[in-house]
Amino acid sequence: MVGQVPAAGFKDLDISLIEQLQQTEEGKLRRFFLRRLRNREDAADATQETFLRLLTTSPKEDLRNPHAYLFQVARSVAHGITARLMRDSALFAEELDQTQVADEAPSPERVVAARQQLGILIETISALPPKCRVVFVLSRLEGLSNGEIAEKLGISRNMVEKHIIRALMACRQARLAALPPAGGNAYD
Repeated sequence: MVGQVPAAGFKDLDISLIEQLQQTEEGKLRRFFLRRLRNREDAADATQETFLRLLTTSPKEDLRNPHAYLFQVARSVAHGITARLMRDSALFAEELDQTQVADEAPSPERVVAARQQLGILIETISALPPKCRVVFVLSRLEGLSNGEIAEKLGISRNMVEKHIIRALMACRQARLAALPPAGGNAYD
């Protein structure tokens, strides 16, 4: 059957299986997110987040149906994004009386922390392999689509996505490493 990934009992999702899932299911996954999130950019980000989670987590038990597991992860990603969007909209929908409006300027501590985080991300991105760095910059900073990047650099769209995932994983690891050890880990 087209779009089916061979069923196998395994504990860890290997890269080749994730690549196969990406090739066969990415379009369906993107449409799944588009129906739920109603925004192309959010759908594209959610699709990448789903594959990133597959790369960075292991299922608790043997999987018989990788396709079903992929969409279970996707539902979790969609739920998280929807909850965040609802929290954000509720935050912005509240009408504050003028006496409750806080100073909009960030505190000096927050400015320093943001500059430190930015420095860490700049170092991380600079340390990426050249092709990976170029793909990431074109995607995240210049806003090009994966297809446009593939065409511009003469590489496959699949390679573009692999470079983006690699860069996102490196940035995530750098952010996690920068967290204070005593505090909770908000990224896992």
